[in-house]
Amino acid sequence: MRRDRIVPLIIAVALFMENMDSTVIATSLPAIAADIGTNPLALKLAVTSYLLSLAVFIPASGWTADRFGASTVFRAAIAVFMLGSIGCALSSSLTDFVIARILQGMGGAMMMPVGRIVLVRTISKRELVGAMAWVTTPALIGPVIGPPVGGFITTYFSWHWIFLINIPIGIAGIILASRYIENIRAETHERFDVVGMIYAGLGIAGLAFGLSVAGLNFLPWSIVIGLVVGGTIFIAAYLVHAKRTPVPALDLTLFRLPTFFASVVGGFVFRIGIGALPFLLPLMLQLGFGLSPFHSGLITFAAAAGAMGMKAATAGLLRRFGFRNILLVNTFIGAGFLAVCALFTEVTPPAIMIALLFVGGFSRSLQFTSINTLAYAEIEPSRVSRATSLVSVAQQLAMSSGVAVGALAVDLTAAWHGHTQLTAADFPAAFVIVAGISVWSVLFFMRLPPDAGAELSGRGPVPAQTPADKI
Repeated sequence: MRRDRIVPLIIAVALFMENMDSTVIATSLPAIAADIGTNPLALKLAVTSYLLSLAVFIPASGWTADRFGASTVFRAAIAVFMLGSIGCALSSSLTDFVIARILQGMGGAMMMPVGRIVLVRTISKRELVGAMAWVTTPALIGPVIGPPVGGFITTYFSWHWIFLINIPIGIAGIILASRYIENIRAETHERFDVVGMIYAGLGIAGLAFGLSVAGLNFLPWSIVIGLVVGGTIFIAAYLVHAKRTPVPALDLTLFRLPTFFASVVGGFVFRIGIGALPFLLPLMLQLGFGLSPFHSGLITFAAAAGAMGMKAATAGLLRRFGFRNILLVNTFIGAGFLAVCALFTEVTPPAIMIALLFVGGFSRSLQFTSINTLAYAEIEPSRVSRATSLVSVAQQLAMSSGVAVGALAVDLTAAWHGHTQLTAADFPAAFVIVAGISVWSVLFFMRLPPDAGAELSGRGPVPAQTPADKI
C-alpha cells in the first residue's frame, strides 16, 4: 500500500479510538456509576477531567514531537491512552476512574496533534488533501456513533468493554506505526517554554472546561463563569508572555499567514455551529421525539456515513474549484443542512431525516478536510509542530464552545416556553442559532486570495517533494 494511504490510516484509527472513547462514555455513565458505587452526577467528573487533561497537555505536543521524534511520541501516546483505558476498566471507585481518565487525556493530548505532525511531515503536499480526508473522518464519525455504540455495549455486554476494545486497536496502531512511520524530529532543539505552557494550559483548561459544562446544569453558574473568566485571564497573561519569549509554547505569529489565519479562525467559527450537532441531534431525537438511544443512533449515523462518502471526492473538488471557492459556497451548504434539522418533527419520516443528514455529512466532511489542510499551505517544515499545536488548541475550544452554545440555546428556548422538561419545541431555535453562527465563518474565508492553497489542491506548480513511494 502507498505511504500516502497507510500512514493516514494508522493515524485515523488512533484518532477514531480517541474520538469515539470521549463520547461513548456518555450513555454508559449510569451503569458505571452503579457499578463503582457513586452517582452519575459525580461521575461527570470523569468526563470533565478528561477534557481538562486534554486541554492542559496539548500545548506541549509540538515541542515533544520535535525533541523526541514524532513516531516515538505517537506510539508513546497510544500506550498511555491504552494504560488509561485499562485503568478505567479496572476502576472500583470514583477516584480510580477520574485518575484513569486523566491518564487517557494525557495520551489523547499527544495522539491528536502529533498524528497530524506525522501526516504533514510524511506526505507530499500534492497528496495531503486526500490524506487529510482520511484523518478528518474519525473526528466526524466518533461523536456521532459513540453514544449508540456505548449504549449497545453497556446493554448487551458490559461497560468495561467500552475501554477494553481500545487495547487491540492500540496494539495494532503501535506495531504499524513502528513499521511504517519515520521518527522525524527537529534538527535543532529549542528550549521548552515552561511558563508559557502553564499559562496556556490553565487558560485553555478553564475555557474548555467552563464552556463544556455551561448549560448542562452540572455546576453552579457562578463556578462556570469563574472558570471562563479565570481561563480568559490566563490566556491574556500568555499573550503578554508570548511577546517577550523568543520561542513561545504556542506561536501566535503564525496568524500572520493568510491561509493559517482563515483556516484556524474561520474554522473555529464554523466548528462552533457544526460542533453542536452531535450534542443537539441525539437529545432532540430521544428527549423530544421519544426515540430509544439505539434508534436515535441509527438515524444520526447517516451523518457519519455521509462524511465517509465524501473522502474520495474531496481532492477532485478542490482541484476543480480551489480552496477559496469551496469554502465560500460550502459554508452556506453546511449551515443550511444544519438549519434544516429545525424542521424535523415527531412525524417526519426517518428516511427523510436520514437522507438530509447523509447529504449534510458530505458537506461537513468537505469543509473540515479543506479547513484542516489549508492550515499548512504556507507553513515551513520547521514550524509544522508549532502550527499543529495551535490548530489542535483552536479545535478543542471550538468543540467546547459548540456544546455550550447549543446547550444554552436550548435552555433559553425552554425558559421562553416555560418548560421545566425539554420538549421537541425547544430544539428548532437552537439549530437555527448554531447554523447562523457557522455562516459567519464566510467572512474569514472571503479574505483568502483566489490561489490560496493552490499547491495543495493541485491547481498550482508541482511541489519540490517527490510523490510518496510505495511500501
